This record gives sequence, structure tokens and C-alpha cells, in this order.
Amino acid sequence: MNKTKTFEGKLFIVPTPIGNLKDITIRALEVLKTVDYILAEDTRNTIKVLKHYQIKKTLKSYHKFNEHNINENIISDLRSGKNIALVSDAGTPGISDPGYLIIKKCIEENINIECLPGPTALIPALVISGFPADRFIFEGFLPHKKGRKKRLEEISKYDITTILYESPHRLLKTLTELKQYIDNKKICICRELTKVYETIIRGNIEEVINYFNNKPIKGEIVIVISK
Repeated sequence: MNKTKTFEGKLFIVPTPIGNLKDITIRALEVLKTVDYILAEDTRNTIKVLKHYQIKKTLKSYHKFNEHNINENIISDLRSGKNIALVSDAGTPGISDPGYLIIKKCIEENINIECLPGPTALIPALVISGFPADRFIFEGFLPHKKGRKKRLEEISKYDITTILYESPHRLLKTLTELKQYIDNKKICICRELTKVYETIIRGNIEEVINYFNNKPIKGEIVIVISK
């Protein structure tokens, strides 16, 4: 059984707003103000949040292209007593964003970790869909190529609400493929949640495809599929 130590620094997992900057918690702001530095998936996005709340703090890049290489440096800093915050572009680190590897490493090394509750796109999308929320499965992003067909076949067999993330330029492709497997189910598309142009579209897959065929598709997208 792993036990975290108390004489070292701590890694704070800090959720950040998925759109509306007012959705950050007071506790998250307190942590961001007091840590020694912040690991950010994209420093350009994080600096907007920090500037909005007048927080001046050192930012270091931590993303899927470098996380394998810099974990040892982070562990060394934590062991030396530094407190570090990990943030992603939006939402909670580790949920379809970098975070898993450094959290796993901290657990292995008995480093203190604290995860703050906060924003994530999947829960608002699930609730606003109107589909049953007592049981659901989160699939994140579908594989682009290898394993994609298998995942779609698995989704077609689920008898609970299913949630997917998708990028705007792949939305129609994914909806067209889903239509082959779950044409009888209702879906809800949530676009730009909490932002000025938040859009919620509900219907069967053909109706939703027709809607987006005639609209420019921009922003972050969550697909919710009925049971």
C-alpha cells in the first residue's frame, strides 16, 4: 500500500474553466497563487486565465509530446519541497488531456498529490442532454484509425448513455460512421459549452448530420448518445 510523505512538495491537479472564466473555483485560484510553478498543457492558454485573475507565476510546458521526458525533473522538484500545479488547456487534467503519467509517477514515488474538483465538459453535456445520467460511460476521443471500428461496434452494444469528445473537423465523419451502428438512438451535440456561442443540438443522427451539413463547425464538441 502506497503512503504519501509529508516532508516533500505536493502536486496539485487543478481544473480550469472549459470556457467561461468565472467557472474557476476560489480554491483553484488560491493554489495557482501559492505554488512554486505551474505545468501547463499550452502556456498561451493558461496565461489568459492567470492574467484575468492577476496571477503572476512561472509556467512550464507539460503536454503529450514532452511528458515522457520531463517527469524525472518534476519529481526532483517535488522531492526538494516545491509545490507544483498541473493544468490542462481546459477542464480537468488527465481527462482526455495530459496528466496520467505524472500522477502515476508521483504515486510510485510516494509523492503527495491533491486533486481539486472542478470543470470538465462531460458532466454538463451529460446533464443537459436529458438522457439518463444514473449510469453512463465516457469514451473520450475515438481512435483516428487503428481500433476505431472496434470501438464503434462496442459503443453500438452499450445500453447506457455514452459520451464522446470530438474535434470540429472530424464531427461529420464520426456522426456518419455512428449512423451505421446506432441509427435508432437519439444523440445530443454540445458545442462550446459555457461560452458565448454555446449550442445544444438534439435529435436522431440523421437530423443532426443535416443540421451540421449546413453550418460551419467550430469549437470544442461533446457527443452524448442515448441508451
